[in-house]
Amino acid sequence: MLRGGPEDTICAIATPAGEGGIGIVRLSGPQALQIAAKTVQLRSGQPLASVASHTLSLADLRFPDNNQTVLSHDPSMPKPRECFDEALVVYMKAPRSFTGEDIVEIQSHGGSLIVSLTCRACLEAGARLAEPGEFTKRAFLNGRLDLSQAEAVLDTIRARSAASLTAAQRQLRGDLAKEVDTAREALLHLLAQLEAGIDFGDEDVDIIHQQDLLETIDRAAMLVERLRATARTGRLLRDGARVVISGRPNVGKSSLLNRLLKEERAIVTAVPGTTRDLIEESIDLGGVLVHLVDTAGIRDTVDPVEHEGIKRSRSAQEQADLRIIVIDGSVPLTADDRRLIDEAADMRHVIVINKADLAAQFSPSSVKAGLTSIWVSAKTGDGIDNLRLAIRSQLVGSGADTPDGLLVTNVRHQTALTRAHESLVEAASSIKNEMAAELVAVDIRAAADALGEITGAITNDEILSRIFSTFCIGK
Repeated sequence: MLRGGPEDTICAIATPAGEGGIGIVRLSGPQALQIAAKTVQLRSGQPLASVASHTLSLADLRFPDNNQTVLSHDPSMPKPRECFDEALVVYMKAPRSFTGEDIVEIQSHGGSLIVSLTCRACLEAGARLAEPGEFTKRAFLNGRLDLSQAEAVLDTIRARSAASLTAAQRQLRGDLAKEVDTAREALLHLLAQLEAGIDFGDEDVDIIHQQDLLETIDRAAMLVERLRATARTGRLLRDGARVVISGRPNVGKSSLLNRLLKEERAIVTAVPGTTRDLIEESIDLGGVLVHLVDTAGIRDTVDPVEHEGIKRSRSAQEQADLRIIVIDGSVPLTADDRRLIDEAADMRHVIVINKADLAAQFSPSSVKAGLTSIWVSAKTGDGIDNLRLAIRSQLVGSGADTPDGLLVTNVRHQTALTRAHESLVEAASSIKNEMAAELVAVDIRAAADALGEITGAITNDEILSRIFSTFCIGK
């Protein structure tokens, strides 16, 4: 829970901790200009209140006159009215700001001491330290962003691949909200007509026909299902995909990992069972973040350490978004190979036939029809580019190839869409079974409310606190 309300002026460091060329301290709230004026002295000699909105001004930074902190009594620290840095200052007058409130940003040198002193000076002057995500929460509460856009701010900051950034930017621009609002408005219009028929059934009021009801519900259900169907791809783009490399000992799993990473990350020897624990590294495959996991070779063993490694390998396979099954193509297929290939049929997979640089002993007919297999040489690199394409295709198909493709990346949104779809299915079933109009209206209202939760049209303090608590202070 936030400690104050919208009447407070909040302050926080908006740039990451550490040293940098620039450090930014941000103030937002009704007293932002007055508080900043106590620590900012413009080089022009003009009062800060006289500067035009959205223009940069050069200023000196000082502690306010009322400073009574321990810092001020430390001989190594600046005294009240003593300049401790120069900065650029910008005032953004409401409502033309990120939060929709008056904002002042102080852009000083980026030393950690300087920005902390600047923030401390603003707090001394009357600001309150912002809670995590409070700036973005105020943007939502003031109507600058809907809730899905506010969540996209965090997704944009955390994006680790080009595809995840594209998905976050589409949501930040409001594309998801537009789709959701289209369906919700249609349902609310339908609900108004339905409830009018219920309340004024004996009067001269147009009552919507059953076929029109069904058509509107079906259109909304199709839109909801189309969005919901993108959730898996959206999650992989947002969080990255977990790809587990498995196979018998000495088939070249670690060599394959090194080749995909383009560095010698895993130890490679001719001794079976060299890899005892999971080795995890990340790569970017065409804008998609992939977490590669090299596992211990799977075989029967009495070695307790190797047995534990195999146990962890099995656990990693169960949690994988994709399994790479590595087979040694230079020797005949073994029973362990066959078991791994059979297991691959039940999940997303790529069967890699390694050691293509050696004489082939592997028969393509050994792989069941419909299973994806690729010949490679981890030693020479032959076939690795094809493998990269196959991994990406298995994970996201063509969904991430189209910049205009809208994806649902948030579990909260997916859950709301699922509830909306279930309510629409119930509403359609009630209509077809000629149930009372009141029962149909309940389901339509539930679907509209579920969609409203995505954008924040329907929400509560608990949801808001949970969402914005994941943000950093200063955003």
